Amino acid sequence: MPIVKTTRIVALGAIVALTLGLAGCGTSTGERAASGAGVGAAVGAGAAAATGGNVGQGAAIGAGAGAATGAATDEDDVSLD
Repeated sequence: MPIVKTTRIVALGAIVALTLGLAGCGTSTGERAASGAGVGAAVGAGAAAATGGNVGQGAAIGAGAGAATGAATDEDDVSLD
């Protein structure tokens, strides 16, 4: 498997893990969606930059995935205590 493809798979896995882990922040659905979008955008942009992809596109995809994950997450799903 080429190194670039492996790097992209690892980056995508990191995006998913971080988005799922942090999308639960917030007490309301809107807060969790907003925090998920912010985290997803940052991770998506970082992953795109690290893998030579389009940073704007990475941020947009990450934001969408983060917002959807945050909205679908119940406040009891992730305990940061």
